[in-house]
Amino acid sequence: MAVTEANVLDALRPIQDPDFNKSIVDLGFIKKLEINGGTVSFSIELTTPACPVKEQFQKAAEAAVLALDGVDTVNVTMTANTRGSTHTDKPDLLPNVKNVIAVASGKGGVGKSTVAVNLALALRELGAKVGLLDCDIYGPSIPLMLNVGGPPEVTPERKMIPKESYGLELMSIGFLAGDDAPVIWRGPMVHGVIRQFLGDVLWGDLDYLVLDLPPGTGDAALTLTQAAPLSGAVIVTTPQEMSLIDARKGLKMFQRVKVPVLGIVENMSYFVCDGCDKRHTIFGEGGANRAAETLGVEVLAQLPLQPDVVSAGDSGKPTVLSAPDSPAGKALIELAGTVARKLSLLNAEPPPVLGTNIEWINTP
Repeated sequence: MAVTEANVLDALRPIQDPDFNKSIVDLGFIKKLEINGGTVSFSIELTTPACPVKEQFQKAAEAAVLALDGVDTVNVTMTANTRGSTHTDKPDLLPNVKNVIAVASGKGGVGKSTVAVNLALALRELGAKVGLLDCDIYGPSIPLMLNVGGPPEVTPERKMIPKESYGLELMSIGFLAGDDAPVIWRGPMVHGVIRQFLGDVLWGDLDYLVLDLPPGTGDAALTLTQAAPLSGAVIVTTPQEMSLIDARKGLKMFQRVKVPVLGIVENMSYFVCDGCDKRHTIFGEGGANRAAETLGVEVLAQLPLQPDVVSAGDSGKPTVLSAPDSPAGKALIELAGTVARKLSLLNAEPPPVLGTNIEWINTP
């Protein structure tokens, strides 16, 4: 008996998306189903190219359809249609960007830029189109960490064209000010350049734009939370109580301006000794978990203290590229999948009713 489209869909129906808790058939993921004799071909269209379970979906789908009588060959193509954020009231800003992810910290020195750069690269390695905007006006890190410099090209319409490195679209004040030139600006000038980065840069069609925010909750960070169409925020901290206190302040800032907080990343969470192969919690233990529980968010990742993470950033080839199979590399790639998955779930929810119960923070 010849296999039918209904047979194929019934075979695929038991495969469930673990986040939506629904069948990939009922979710409408199956596209371009064709049957030619004993050959069955179809696509599985995911909600993000950075889906961490796409290989499992492909293998399960191939096995399920190949088990049908009359099927000799199964061709499964994995595609993605990234959903744009429905949780921003600034849809006209960055129109070519589907999701804007803020990576923030309550204080400096916790590895925020390292997480931002590696998160962007990991999303890119998982198949997404990604940009990275260095919003740290006073201490830009992106030119060094991605080994790229020089001023960007400017169109006749005075729009800046992003630089590129490792497949990422990039913009940083470091490209404009130079390596050694200090940025000695007051608040209004900082506001101006941030708004220019958001409105006067020709970002391409991006699935994700990662913003490396300045540390703390000062002028620049506040401008970004109120001006940028943020889809969600990731808070980076370390296990020390002092870092966690500041991380809570940053998290509450996002909550006050109604930006969804995707969760906390605890950097330098532990160190694995080469000699004894044991985990050592040098800076304390359990702080991020306690803070996340108190604030009602999730710990997205606990990243190990790995010495070559620093040297990888300094050399211009971050850990996700230079050591993807190291503990830190694996944790960062897993973090990217988690962030993409949480955004897909968030974007599947109906948009909020805008203009109600929004507490704006007024700047002097």
